[in-house]
Amino acid sequence: MMQDREKNIADPGAAVTGDLLPQLLTAWRALWRSPVRAQLIWLSLSIMLVILATAYGQIRLNNWNRPFYDALSNRDFDEFLAQLGNFGFIAGGLLVLNVVQRWQAEMLKLKLRDGLVHDLVHEWLAPGRAFQLANAGPIGVNPDQRMHEDARHLTELSVDLGVGLLQASILLVTFVGVLWKVSSAFSFRWREHVVFIPGYMVWAAIVYAASASLLSYWVGKNLVDRNAERYAREADLRFSMVRVNEHVDVIALAAGEAEEERRIELDFTRVLAAMRRLVSGITSLTWVTAGYGWFTLVAPIIAAAPIYFSGALSFGGLMMAAGAFSQVQSSLRWFVDNFSAIADWRATLLRVTDFRRAVLTTDESQRVRGQIAYVDGEPGRIQIERLEIASPSGCIMLEEQSVEIRAGERVLIVGGPGPGRELLIRALAGLWPYGAGRIVRPRDESFMYVPRTPYLPPGTLREALAYPKKVGDFEPAAFAAALARLNLERLTPRLDESKRWDRETTDDGQKRLMFARVLLHQPRWVLIDEVLEALDTETRSLVRRLATEDLARSGIIHIGHAESPPDGYSQVLHLVSDPTLRRLPRLTIATTEPAGG
Repeated sequence: MMQDREKNIADPGAAVTGDLLPQLLTAWRALWRSPVRAQLIWLSLSIMLVILATAYGQIRLNNWNRPFYDALSNRDFDEFLAQLGNFGFIAGGLLVLNVVQRWQAEMLKLKLRDGLVHDLVHEWLAPGRAFQLANAGPIGVNPDQRMHEDARHLTELSVDLGVGLLQASILLVTFVGVLWKVSSAFSFRWREHVVFIPGYMVWAAIVYAASASLLSYWVGKNLVDRNAERYAREADLRFSMVRVNEHVDVIALAAGEAEEERRIELDFTRVLAAMRRLVSGITSLTWVTAGYGWFTLVAPIIAAAPIYFSGALSFGGLMMAAGAFSQVQSSLRWFVDNFSAIADWRATLLRVTDFRRAVLTTDESQRVRGQIAYVDGEPGRIQIERLEIASPSGCIMLEEQSVEIRAGERVLIVGGPGPGRELLIRALAGLWPYGAGRIVRPRDESFMYVPRTPYLPPGTLREALAYPKKVGDFEPAAFAAALARLNLERLTPRLDESKRWDRETTDDGQKRLMFARVLLHQPRWVLIDEVLEALDTETRSLVRRLATEDLARSGIIHIGHAESPPDGYSQVLHLVSDPTLRRLPRLTIATTEPAGG
């Protein structure tokens, strides 16, 4: 059964392929659903109009070459001055268009990032998804990197490359006509035959650019994989540093700085190795791009030279033809000039679309055989029947086959050390459906979870107490009353201070704030995960009085150690494990990028 489940999760049919089209469709769906869709469309259309106007201006500028250089060739000073005036008019218009286009491109980057990040965050923080993804293998290790740095990089590269490609395409279409007209009557003698090549300079530009593109692809085709590997290693390094910073107090107490330094050095060594491989690939590609770049300085003149020396072109006509050739081959060489950036874009697109697909398929990974059945029941009652929780270490279950808990009761669930208590909490909350049995939960009744490690989100203390609801959902006086019940009156004047409250208070103070939050919310059901044993005597006494007096109508389920005192509990349940039953393979979601962050 579990083998079938693992097959379903990693099924190739459900996994995104390495092809570009599915990745683009994934990104397109995210943007199409975003609230900035209309702004993206208008910005894209306005950029197209500006590029068309710029192309017209560049045609005017290219045509200006003929009279200007003919004036120089003929030493006609009056015409020279007149053409300088024309140049100022054309160049001024192009300058305005360039500035407008740059503003539009930067705004498009902003709106693209707005739409993409909002979609990713919205999907990631759908109920239960972030938790499932965190347990789904390497793809869930660094979600912040995907939604922040990768999304930003992807949107910036997409706009730069997209606008560049559009501009190159429009210039190609407009200048091909000019170049064809200039070289439409080209011919040369081969032995006794005269060979005509209509549009000779167009074909020369195509051959020149095609050879550069094919050679660039052959030399740089592995840059996509090397960029993807580099980003994965960079994410691993960032995660290691964030982890050390978050646990710096524990590390310092254990004198573990040297060991943490060693681990970070290992991650950094992997980053450097990936960067060396990337540098090697970019260097090889530079031989091609730079070589063609230097030759491009004379390639237009060489291509137009046969027509010029045949007498069919004036010097001004030669410069106009060379300018048109440069525009055509530059447009055709867009792929060559941007190959490294395209490889970077492909790697970043892969990371973002893999993440979005993983977020969306976490729901699918739960729809497998062997699930715990969750049923909505009548208010004020929880039923647990034949519960078996599958885990990588085996089956966790309750000794009691049928359990009923009513609102207002105090229930203690005891068990030995291990992951069983945590998985039971997850199963009761509906976050861990793997296993068997049935849990009947009261319909439309609130549950609140008190974890072993308190979570106080950044912001004001009032917001931390109201979390996850809004401050306006509670009476203003209720916050001070909740703090007073936990002997935290000293914090009342600071309710509207914005701080990192997990650093402003002691560990015991944070636990008191968690119970103040419970008192403020007055949930119908409270799940406590091994917290009471860690409290000092005074705080434990406060919490027990709170449970007896202020939460008398709430059902409280406390999951603790086997030695937890059973005093005051209406039921004591027993959590046991069997490593031979229901072993669950580690959850993974197939991805198309290198393993890592």
